[in-house]
Amino acid sequence: MKLSPAIKRIGAALLAAALLTALAAFGVLKRPDFTVSDLLYQSSGATDGEIIVIGMDERATGAFGPMPWPRHVIAEAIEYLNRDPERKPAAIGIDILFTSKSDDPEGDAALVEEARKGGNVVFASAGTFGSEVMVTGDEFYVDTKALLAWDQPYDELREVSYTGHINAMADPDSIIRHALLYVDVPEDGRVYSFSRILYELYAEHTGMEASSLPKTDAKGFFYIPFTGMSRGYYQDWSVLDLVEGTVPTDRFANKVVLIGPYCAGMQDEYRTSIDHAAPMYGIEIQANLIDAFRAGFYPHEAGRVLQLVLLFLISGFSFWWLWDRKVLFALIYWVALCAVYIGLCFGLYWLAGVVLHVLWIPLAVTLVFIASVALNYFRASLEKRRITDTFGRYVDPAILKELLVKGGAAEDLGGKTFNIAVLFVDIRGFTTMSESLDPPTVVEIINQYLTLTTECIMRHHGTLDKFVGDCTMAFWNAPLPQEDPVYLACCAAMDMVEGSKALGAQLLERFGRTVDFGVGVHYGPAVVGNIGAPKRMDYTAIGDTVNTASRLESNAPGSTIYISRVVADALGDRAKTTSLGGSIKLKGKAEGFEVLTLDSLEMEERK
Repeated sequence: MKLSPAIKRIGAALLAAALLTALAAFGVLKRPDFTVSDLLYQSSGATDGEIIVIGMDERATGAFGPMPWPRHVIAEAIEYLNRDPERKPAAIGIDILFTSKSDDPEGDAALVEEARKGGNVVFASAGTFGSEVMVTGDEFYVDTKALLAWDQPYDELREVSYTGHINAMADPDSIIRHALLYVDVPEDGRVYSFSRILYELYAEHTGMEASSLPKTDAKGFFYIPFTGMSRGYYQDWSVLDLVEGTVPTDRFANKVVLIGPYCAGMQDEYRTSIDHAAPMYGIEIQANLIDAFRAGFYPHEAGRVLQLVLLFLISGFSFWWLWDRKVLFALIYWVALCAVYIGLCFGLYWLAGVVLHVLWIPLAVTLVFIASVALNYFRASLEKRRITDTFGRYVDPAILKELLVKGGAAEDLGGKTFNIAVLFVDIRGFTTMSESLDPPTVVEIINQYLTLTTECIMRHHGTLDKFVGDCTMAFWNAPLPQEDPVYLACCAAMDMVEGSKALGAQLLERFGRTVDFGVGVHYGPAVVGNIGAPKRMDYTAIGDTVNTASRLESNAPGSTIYISRVVADALGDRAKTTSLGGSIKLKGKAEGFEVLTLDSLEMEERK
């Protein structure tokens, strides 16, 4: 069963859409999509100074030695920040773990005391995650992010301070772009993030209403809208500056002060979605999260199934629409759709906080565009070859070139009615001559005459239909419309008669005999197209117009051109004709069909 072009087109579009959607669904596009999405969604802005990072940096490690430091170092830093109760920070975050007491009881006690006195200190907790088999009733599954261990401040410190988890988990491409809002700890309940606890203390201290919690996925993750780049919250202040008292405390009044690792040796660096190249310290990620809570801007990913359906529909429609479009229109569609979609992603992100996969649809449409251009080029090449194979043998090269440029004749190959000028020409006296000549000579002579007729037809932009023995058929105004087809056909006829004289003289000299042409020309409607059996097709014309031209030729004496009245009228004053009235009886024609001889023709306008 042969499928229709429309069914093939729809089927190809559905197949292309399914393949592209499968690429996205199985994660093939995940990493490049992450990269492109980060470029569009993440943009740095100026920080307002409400969050200050104090570094546990090279200067501090030079003074206090490698980590872990004596507890009194952090105790002294907290004491200095809270020295003036009227000018103390809204919250102080310590981004290191104090999970047990040290070998310095006095340092432990000092840390607990300063945290108690300040009432604004948040210490870090951290969970250890891994794979664990979970059992639910009769079913079990493997949880790849199960909480295996929980580290939190030691009891005395936890009683006088706040705590929040500092877990940072990268996406599959090792980039931080999501944060864990909470961890559900057995016996302790839900523990919110270090940044959220600090933000809530800041909101309470400044008298503002805390923003709502962000929307998270089933595991508690949410999308991070970064504000500051690496070093965006860092002002080159070190813990050493706090211990030595070299920074005025009023610089930290009513602000969030974060103290955490800030040198490469402490292994607290991460690549983030705002800058894949420059690493960001963990304490800077916490600062960005606090700013996100302050802004209350929580982007969230649109539903995965919805985006896959959208990808399928757009890629399928694009393939269907681009199936046979010209390159310019396809290019405009491709550029416009990609631009509109990227603009939509950008607008939805900033206006509604919706995160779409930026790369999915532009990449799909780009691949569809490339495929459609390639397919169209391939089809055009096949069509040109088909046109060349069909017409190259019997149309003027100029017409063939125009056919290849326009590409419009293919739709007419199955048959179409044209008004055409039809010419038949036959050799008079050839049969008698051939009886006295050997076969090679006969072939030589007939080839000379057929070459002459062909050249005359091509010179005047006709379509050579066929040779039938020593007879030639041609027509004008198909497969492409022509200006003045009757005149062109008659010019060819005149050239044939004139050319036959020179050939006739040669034959007379060689064989003592000569031949000449009888020509018939008629104009009217005919069906033109590929006609024949599947294994042998010819582009030809059929109908009464063709039959009439043939009968005009068969009745024309040698060196005579018979034309019909419609041909004579088309030639007008350019031709001299002699009417034979109804004296020539054409088979199949009623009485009164007028036949004329074409005696001369103005040839100045020949092309």
